[in-house]
Order: sequence, then structure tokens, then C-alpha cells
Amino acid sequence: MSYGSCKGGANWGALQELVLYMDCLPLYWVIFNTLFGFSTSFWMALSMRFLLGCFNSLLGTIRAYASEVCREEHRALGLSVVSTSRGIGLIIGPAIGGFFAQPAEKYPEIFAKSSIFGRFPFLLPCLLISIYAAGVFVSCWWLPETLHMHNERVSARFDRCDVLEASSNEISEVENIKDVDRRVAPSKANLLKNWPLMSTIIVYCVFSLQEMAYTEIFSLWAVSNKKYGGLGFSSQDVGIVLAISGLGLLLFQLLLYPPMERVLGPIMVTRLSAVISLPLLSIYPYIAMLSGLALHLVINCASILRNALSVSLVTGLFILQNNAVPQNQRGAANGISMTAMSVFKAFGPAGGGALFSWAQKRQVAAFLPGNQMVFFILNLVQFIGLVLTFKPFLALPPLRSKENVARKT
Repeated sequence: MSYGSCKGGANWGALQELVLYMDCLPLYWVIFNTLFGFSTSFWMALSMRFLLGCFNSLLGTIRAYASEVCREEHRALGLSVVSTSRGIGLIIGPAIGGFFAQPAEKYPEIFAKSSIFGRFPFLLPCLLISIYAAGVFVSCWWLPETLHMHNERVSARFDRCDVLEASSNEISEVENIKDVDRRVAPSKANLLKNWPLMSTIIVYCVFSLQEMAYTEIFSLWAVSNKKYGGLGFSSQDVGIVLAISGLGLLLFQLLLYPPMERVLGPIMVTRLSAVISLPLLSIYPYIAMLSGLALHLVINCASILRNALSVSLVTGLFILQNNAVPQNQRGAANGISMTAMSVFKAFGPAGGGALFSWAQKRQVAAFLPGNQMVFFILNLVQFIGLVLTFKPFLALPPLRSKENVARKT
């Protein structure tokens, strides 16, 4: 699916500059996701996942849309909601699979083995997600128009008014009006030569690689036997942990992230999230030593904090990406971001699974035995991403740089 996202992300991002939003994309998800549940062979399943990836441009489109419909002071909240929705999806999705996959075996009193759900054991979770996607498809038709299709002079006039209203907190009214003019005016600049954008995308890709590897490893680690350093959970236990993490993530992003971003700025929130994640991941191997209520309590708290930090980190990078380009290029910029991120995400699950399998053979190693090596390497990738958030590699967008100066003054 990540390879399909790589092939389709940039094209859909560029196409978004010609059309308002991809109303029909959820419909393709309904079709191909349902067909995935009916897969009878490996190649059919692989083909459906590839097609799902090809039409998986919703995240980039939604990010560009959110940045356009939100005023500057509310953009952090808008992109935070997008990141939260994505994070909750990554958490709730595996939980749905854990609860509803193979229903004839888990719930024989409801689903008979001779029924369609017995013949296709993974159809039920796919069908539930397809029904949800169908509802999204219908709701898309009521979305309001975005700004980049409006008359540019009208947009410029209103943006100037917005700037003048908030100019008491800025360096000067003249500089802000010039910033707005540069952002509203059409730009033909090559996005690949926009270093503030490209450097942010590279940092985002590194963190995405670590995030996908962690997602893969967490489930494997949670269900593995305790004698191998795992938690000994069932798939239902993992689903409960992920569901609780999703609720905690929602509350954190809606209530805490926006004020944090206003006070600290997106880049500082990103750095702090990466720094706090390092010691948090380091204690994961020792959580497996607990049992009973203490184990469930600690792993739920750790999972909530880890996912909240991960999404906060990504949200800050989303803000930097959208601030690095003028409004009329945000669709293409998010398409490039999605394409590059999909390349890195393609290696995340495979690399995470291979790393976890290799670590199981090192249970008696003298240096970082077993799962300690797994979380050490995850921390190493996280640390590399953290280093890349500093100069001279990461270049802050000009507008964001001025906002940071304004905060200090």
C-alpha cells in the first residue's frame, strides 16, 4: 500500500491544484477495501492493497484543505485535528482488525463457519471500514469551498484586514502585508528547490519511518510470550490498549496541543516531543517485567504518552510544511510530502518486523539483549530525526521565522 501511495501521492497532490478536493477518493476506498476482504489469494490481496495506496491521497489533500479553511491563528488547531484523526486511525484500525478478524472463530455463536464471514475471515473488519468510508464519501459533498478558488483580490483584501487586526503582536504592519502579498500571489517556483519545504519533508520522513516501525513492533511485542520479553497479550488485549490510546490522543491534541503550539511554536513542540520520546521508549523493555493490573496500567499510560508525542511531533512538521509554500502550491507540496513519506513508510513495517525477529535470537546477548536492542534502534532513528530539526539542516519558513521573532518581542 505504501508503494501505491508513493506512485499516486504526487499526481493527486498536483491534481488538487486543478480541482477543489477529491470527492470520489473515499468511493474508491469503499470498492477496493471491500474487495480486499474478499481476497482468495496473496496476489489478489496485494493488488487490492496497491490500488488502495494509489488512491490514498486523502491525507495530503485534507492537510492542504485544513490549512486553507483555517485562519492563521487557528491553523495549528486545524492541523492538530488532522494529525489526531490520522493517529486515531492508525490506533483504532488495528484494534478493529483485532476484534473483528476471523469472527467465525472468535464469535461462533454469532457467525457460523458456513457463513460468508467464515469463508472470508477478514471480510468483516474490511466491510466495517468500507461502510465508514461510504459515510465519508457522502459527507464530502457538503464540504465548503476552499480559499484558493476564490478571487485573488478578494482574498488579498481580507488577508490584509486580518493582518492589520493582529498587527499589534507582529513586528510591523508593512512587513506582514508584504508577507501576505507573497503568499497570495501565484508562484511558479520549483518546489524541489524550496529548501525549507524539502528539509521539513525529509525530517518528516525520518520520523514516519520510526513511527511505522514502532507500530509494527508494538503489536508483535505485545502478543509475544513473556519469556521472550513480550507482554503476553491477546489480540483483544492489544485492541483495548490501542482504543484507550486513541481516546487519550484525542483529548491531548484537542485540549493541550493548540495552547502549547501558540506558546512554544511548532518546531519547539516537535523537538520536545522527540526528546521526551527517547527515555520513554527506553523503559519499554522493562515494562514487560510487570504483571497484572500494574502491567495494564503502565502500558496504557506509556502508549497514550507515546502516541500523543508522536502526533504532536508530526503536527508541528505539518505546520512548517504548509508555511513553507504559498497557498496555491500547498496541494502539490502535500502531494510530494505524501509520496516521500510513503517511500519511508514502506520500509517501516518490513524493517520493524525483521528487527524484532532478529532481536528474539539475542535473548542472552551481552550487549542490549532481546527487545532492548529493538527499542534502542527505534531510539536511534528518533535521535537522528531530532538532530535534523536543528540548523543548518532544517530551514524554517520565512513567515514562521518572523512569527517566532514576534513571539520573542
